[in-house]
Parts: sequence; C-alpha cells; structure tokens
Amino acid sequence: MENESTCWDCGKKMIKKNVEYSLYGILIGKFPALVCDNCKETLFSEETSKKITQLVKEKGLWGLQAKTKVGQAGKTLDIRLPKKIIDFVKFKKGTEVTITPESQNKIVITV
Repeated sequence: MENESTCWDCGKKMIKKNVEYSLYGILIGKFPALVCDNCKETLFSEETSKKITQLVKEKGLWGLQAKTKVGQAGKTLDIRLPKKIIDFVKFKKGTEVTITPESQNKIVITV
C-alpha cells in the first residue's frame, strides 16, 4: 500500500494510518489503511482485507446478518430471529427488549 494517494471519492489527499475496525460493536483490531484527510474515506489493502475477514470468521461474526419475514400471531405481527443471531446476543425466552423506531425503515432492538 502506498503511503499517500488521492481519494477516489472527494479527490483530496489520503494518508497512511492505523485504524480500528469493529463489526457489530466488537473490535476486530487496528489495521493499516489509507484515510482521506477530508472525507475520512478508508481504504484497506487486499492483504489487510483478507486478514480482517479471517479474524471476523475466527471470532464467529461472519455471516451474522440474515433476512427473515414478518409473520402473524393472532392480531399481532412477529419477527423470527435466526438462531445464529439469538446465540450472538444471548437471547432467551422471556428476555425483555425495547424496540425503538429510528426511521420508517429501521428499528433497533435493545436488551
């Protein structure tokens, strides 16, 4: 990876820095990257991206995102959570959660 480059997004100078990379709120590590001084666009080398992917898989975070469908139980709607997400967030039957709408197409579920 070069020490300096031009940002493909805004055209400003990018410099080499070590940056923290987190996934689902879990720190994966600190990795070398080119970071734009202006828009903060971050570019990892192919080698670094492969290393990050390997670490994500080792931590069991690979493939946690899943699609599901809204169902119906009586007069209410329900959303079934895939087992891998249940295991990750350590949900159990009876766990109390708070559901907060962030926009018309995004909700956040907090334990």
